[in-house]
Amino acid sequence: MPLVWLSGLATAALAGGIAWYLAPLSPGVLVLQFAFTPRAFGEVIHFWSAEQLQRFRAHLPADCLLLLCYGLFGYLLAGRSQVFHRLGAAGRRWAMWALPLAAAFDATENACHWWLTEVPRFAISWPYLLAAGSASIKWSLLMAYGLTVVYALGRADRGAP
Repeated sequence: MPLVWLSGLATAALAGGIAWYLAPLSPGVLVLQFAFTPRAFGEVIHFWSAEQLQRFRAHLPADCLLLLCYGLFGYLLAGRSQVFHRLGAAGRRWAMWALPLAAAFDATENACHWWLTEVPRFAISWPYLLAAGSASIKWSLLMAYGLTVVYALGRADRGAP
């Protein structure tokens, strides 16, 4: 269990630090994550100064560390704790792989954003779609995992079999 706690604390610390570091960006990073077209992406980054764009790019290595931490946390929480034990084998398997899968989509999004913010690449559209699609799937998996945790804890509180 110490590794579960360590990965959870590392996830929380990194998420908080990254949120604080990116807070000055306006429009915020979430708007960029859901920019499905070159135009929408450009409308976000053209609001940013060169320093703000560099700030965004500089956070990507820390974000990669974050995705490793939350992927590990989700896997370990499902595999080594009793949180999901009342959900059965399929529910536990879902919980075990949801955050690592979200992390894989996050890594795809980060790679696209790294490449797309290096130099203007507005003539091609598929990387923007890939980045925003990956972000959408990542956020869907993160929310579904959170709901699964709430559901599993609710079942445990009611003493459900």
